[in-house]
Amino acid sequence: MKFDATSGSPQKTRAACAVVGVFEARRMSEPAQRFDTTSRGAIGKLMRRGDVDGRHGHCVMLHTVPGVAAERLLVVGCGRERDFNERRYREVLARSTRQLQEAGVADALSYLPLLEVPQRDSYWKIRQAVEITGDTLYAFDELKTKKKKPGPRELRKVTFGLLEPGEQAQAERAIADGESVAAGAKLARDLANRPANYCTPTYLAEQARLLGRQFPAIRTTVIDAARMKKLGMGALLAVARGSREPPKLIIMEYRGPADGRAPYALVGKGVTFDSGGISIKPAAAMDEMKFDMSGAASVFGTLLAVARMKLPLHLVALVPATENLPGGNAIKPGDVVTSLSGQTIEILNTDAEGRLILCDALTYAARYEPEAVIDVATLTGACVVALGKHASGLFSNHQPLADALLTAGQVSGDRAWQLPLWDEYQNQLDTNFADMANVGGREAGSITAACFLARFTKKLNWAHLDIAGTAYRTGKEKGATGRPVPLLVEFLRARCA
Repeated sequence: MKFDATSGSPQKTRAACAVVGVFEARRMSEPAQRFDTTSRGAIGKLMRRGDVDGRHGHCVMLHTVPGVAAERLLVVGCGRERDFNERRYREVLARSTRQLQEAGVADALSYLPLLEVPQRDSYWKIRQAVEITGDTLYAFDELKTKKKKPGPRELRKVTFGLLEPGEQAQAERAIADGESVAAGAKLARDLANRPANYCTPTYLAEQARLLGRQFPAIRTTVIDAARMKKLGMGALLAVARGSREPPKLIIMEYRGPADGRAPYALVGKGVTFDSGGISIKPAAAMDEMKFDMSGAASVFGTLLAVARMKLPLHLVALVPATENLPGGNAIKPGDVVTSLSGQTIEILNTDAEGRLILCDALTYAARYEPEAVIDVATLTGACVVALGKHASGLFSNHQPLADALLTAGQVSGDRAWQLPLWDEYQNQLDTNFADMANVGGREAGSITAACFLARFTKKLNWAHLDIAGTAYRTGKEKGATGRPVPLLVEFLRARCA
């Protein structure tokens, strides 16, 4: 997919299809008014007849419109003008992209980024258009024997129309940044969608090395099980005991043109398949547990986007990668393990394994003395119950960090919602046999999981993103979403402003 921007006259610019927005009550956007004037009121006549009514998401394709150089004109309904906001803008972008693809349009000229979105500038609108286009057209078919071949009538190019030549430089920057975020989200989706017999811990390590070869600013280090044992990573190794696949701690360090400030650290949960271990999961939907490395996938995707954007910062990405399977050597409920921090953990449920691998990785991350550390994990079903698929759960011991992540979520449309991390919840992790238990009972499951991680991050500015509800879809549209790559990239981009 190629993106471009032009400031030529809308009605005189050639394309297979031009795209404009209209609102209910016969309200036209400025580009639509220009097309209407050139065509001697063609759009207005259709609106008066009710063929074009401006309903949100309602699309009408017009052919050979008089006075318009584009072969076709797609008129997209945006609903009531006073109700038009960020969410509706994104929905209009996705709807128009699907319509263009279904209509076999290869070259589109879109004026949708000229729609007024409260408190958002043209950079934001164009960047969102690029990201939404990539998200809408994404398909994972690499393991199908009969792949859909790209045809001459596939959507291949989108040009964004500008009304002022002075906006060209900003538009080009928005396109470049949007393409970087879209590429990062695609990598995250590809990694998470690959089945566990392909995407193993060793495979993730290979992909990390590939990133290091692709970008000189990234240096990759992989710590194997023998080294983990010497370091004392008893929690991570405990989860790996039931699998024949060797665990890996993958470290990818990006050094942009920074000014010597402390690095930011991202830690992504990399359980490439989670059966639950001895506390085995029900068979129904267990195939979806290949998505349990979505935190790791999002860290990979964020690193790719940051490297492409050449952000001036120092970023360390850590991925503890393993499978969680039952076996003769697997950990059992009641076992006690010693983490890298020296704290002991009683395993009450082997299906609460993500926090075990994360705690050792978080302890290791402290060696870099980071400005802040953010862990990303499909950690608890309780978070899905609490927030559904719309927002990731956010926990933090540092409110300025939490506020920055919440803002990044609002700007990117990849939202998070903060939940409490109060000391009262810590009591649920008490046990007679170790420093802590790895689960805190049925109540407040996502909170007690975060409280567990908080015990390993007391000296850090730390945030935890529980993406169990947002990282992938279930049912007919089953597949990875690429979240929270947009949130994380926006957070890091804002740190460079």
